[in-house]
Amino acid sequence: MKIQFLGTGAAEGIPAVFCNCEICRKIRSLGEAEFRTRSQVIIDGVLSVDFPPEAFYHSIKFGAELSKLKYLLVSHSHMDHFYAHDFILRGYKYAELAEDKLEIFGNSEVGKVFAECTERELKPEVAPHINFNEISPYSIFMIGGYKIMTLPAVHSKTEQALLFYIEREGKGYLHMYDTGIPDEGIYEFLSRNNAKADAVCFDCTFTDKVGGNSVRHMNIYDNMTVKSNLEKYAITDGGTRYIISHFSHNSNPTRLRLKSLEDKFGVTSAYDGFIIEI
Repeated sequence: MKIQFLGTGAAEGIPAVFCNCEICRKIRSLGEAEFRTRSQVIIDGVLSVDFPPEAFYHSIKFGAELSKLKYLLVSHSHMDHFYAHDFILRGYKYAELAEDKLEIFGNSEVGKVFAECTERELKPEVAPHINFNEISPYSIFMIGGYKIMTLPAVHSKTEQALLFYIEREGKGYLHMYDTGIPDEGIYEFLSRNNAKADAVCFDCTFTDKVGGNSVRHMNIYDNMTVKSNLEKYAITDGGTRYIISHFSHNSNPTRLRLKSLEDKFGVTSAYDGFIIEI
């Protein structure tokens, strides 16, 4: 699997869209290499995890050919992970499709947001080319050659956000954005279903900041707790690659600062456009 991290910032982006704090001023001065858009990961060019407002920009900046997208897994309905308005443009005179049908998978709130955002402008010529599928935690299903396992995130009081394990041809990727330390049940479920993750990407919203953190996200110490649990259940091993992403501007996530976390904790910090192959 070829996995590209198109966006690696939290909801506000980096530098934050309306922010004039010292960190954002510094990052603006450092330039584009330090900028981080909202979260999107694309696998093999055909499967996307989340679809932020910057998806159009990602297609231009990194050559992500969204006309070839077949599957979209949506972690939850928050705007930075699911910008549904863009889907009114998938067809008609707006787009010549490389793939006829886009299958979207998400919880019931994602379905509601899709309906609300497309109600006014979705043309009848576009609608048949997009199909929404409601999913819930602890499900296993196939899409194309990909085996998907869904897991409950610890994130929202108003909806059940999801984590995803994605497997193809014996290679596994575990996607853990927008969650605090998850429930023990996820490890039991993954182990029982023979999940073996060659790569894991953690929500590291707070980098190494401690104290006053929301339980809805993680820092690097939380990541290490999850890593230990994954190893305990033999879901990961010494060959697994651990990646951190989904950074908040409040945590001062410059490339130089994140390098110290990489060296100390044995992780890799993703940046916009970062690619791995497993």
